[in-house]
Amino acid sequence: MNAPLKLPELVRSLSADFAQRAAAHDRDASFPFENFSDLHQAGLLTLAAPISLGGQGATLAQLSDVIGAIGKGDPATALVLIMQFTQHRSLGRGGNRWPKALAQKVVREAAEKGALINALRVEPELGSPARGGLPATIARQTPQGWRVSGRKLYSTGAPILSWYALWARTDEAEPRVGYLLVPAGLAGTRIDETWDHLGLRASGSHDVVFEDVLVPFENAVDLRLPAEWLGADPQAQAEIAVLISALYTGVAEAARDWLLGFLHARKPSSLGASLATLPRAQEVVGRIESLLLTNQRLIAGLARGLDDGVFPSANEAGLIKSVTTNNAVQAVELAQSLTSNHGLTRHNPLERHWRDVLCGRIHTPQDDSVWITAGRKALGV
Repeated sequence: MNAPLKLPELVRSLSADFAQRAAAHDRDASFPFENFSDLHQAGLLTLAAPISLGGQGATLAQLSDVIGAIGKGDPATALVLIMQFTQHRSLGRGGNRWPKALAQKVVREAAEKGALINALRVEPELGSPARGGLPATIARQTPQGWRVSGRKLYSTGAPILSWYALWARTDEAEPRVGYLLVPAGLAGTRIDETWDHLGLRASGSHDVVFEDVLVPFENAVDLRLPAEWLGADPQAQAEIAVLISALYTGVAEAARDWLLGFLHARKPSSLGASLATLPRAQEVVGRIESLLLTNQRLIAGLARGLDDGVFPSANEAGLIKSVTTNNAVQAVELAQSLTSNHGLTRHNPLERHWRDVLCGRIHTPQDDSVWITAGRKALGV
């Protein structure tokens, strides 16, 4: 990979290329394979992995800058990259039980082959795993290995993944719950192309179905009794809050940049000057700038703190995610308020930015759970 000092320049160049392709992938809901080929060639797919496992050990602040820049060009690509980064970072976290040889293999194949990984957790019956419940995906012990059956929803990056970190439970008398590392493409595995959403249409977040798939015993990388999973890891929650916030702030920045060009270029004959000269336009742009600055400072502060070993409460990280994603939505909607029909036509990117930024509210933790937890803490109930 290029030297660290050249990383911002490299990522900005890639983001500009991705932006040129984003509209077509959004229109067709096609997966941007070429983007990940470029990321691999640039050496960015192992950026988050620990040095001890063969990765580059980038700081969270560096990763958030990368995600923000890529999100500005193509947020669907950035979302898949977030999953790669979070899975790789987890391999070096205290308490991780993965066999070192398997963890090294995952990172090595990312470096050599561009292999991507994501955790597959959401199920039709379970809903969001963050809200509790045992998975319906079953791993049965057989003399040959684990036999796995189940369906996972919203499997971001499904068309390109090499590895599934599959959340499942065993069929033992006292079931264990946890992860099996499943190589993509095993017999009995299929992808149902169900992803047809309003935004992030190119993320390939399809269903992945497992029908009696044989997985080696040693690939049960972390199975525990349910009581041993002591809730979400506050550090991991804070890290994902940083990256998700950076992604959608990037989308809002793309909307802002397009708006500035539109306001300068648009010169109604009745005005005799560009829309940029109107106090109303200047006021709205100023409000957008305030929202983006707030996001940038919140993201940078949380990332720096985590890099320095200062871990916020899970709810504090959740509040930052909620504030930043809602600020990003508001910034794009303010941009639309100045553009009339121009902001809603598919000929311009603003309507795509609006559809994409709305997805920020869906990621865990959702606003309702964040606000209820914060309210209970403030009220002492």
